Amino acid sequence: MPRSSLGKVELIVDTGHPLLNRTVDGFLKIGTVAVVRSAAEDVYAMAQKGSVSSNSVEHSLKKMCKEGAYWGAIAGTYVGMEYGVAKIRGTYDYKNAMIGGALTGALVSVVSKSKGDKIVVDAITGGAIATAVELINYLT
Repeated sequence: MPRSSLGKVELIVDTGHPLLNRTVDGFLKIGTVAVVRSAAEDVYAMAQKGSVSSNSVEHSLKKMCKEGAYWGAIAGTYVGMEYGVAKIRGTYDYKNAMIGGALTGALVSVVSKSKGDKIVVDAITGGAIATAVELINYLT
C-alpha cells in the first residue's frame, strides 16, 4: 500500500534524567498537536469570515500558546506520573497507565479548583482514558 509522508522532525532534549526526558517529550508532542489543532480551527474560522485582521491573528497566536501549554502540561504530567508509578511498582503494564491517569486527572482537577466529587470523577476519567489507550495500543 502506498504511503506518503510530510517528513519527520526529531527533537531530542536530554535533561539527564529519564523521568524529565519523558515529561518534556510528552509536553512537546501533545503541546504541538494542541497548537496545530487550534491553528486549524482559527484558520477555518478566518476563511469562513473572509477576512484576516491583525487582531484576529494576535488572538489566534495567544490561543495557540495557551492550548499548547495547557495540553502539553497535562501530557507531561501524565507521562511523568506513569513513569514514576512504573518505577515504584517495578513493572510495566496497563496498571501504570491507570494509576498515572487517575493521579493526573485528580491533580488537574485540584489545580482547576474543583472540589469533592468532581476530583474523584476526574481521577476516574483520567484513569479510564489512560487504561483504554494502553489496551488499544496493546491490541494493535
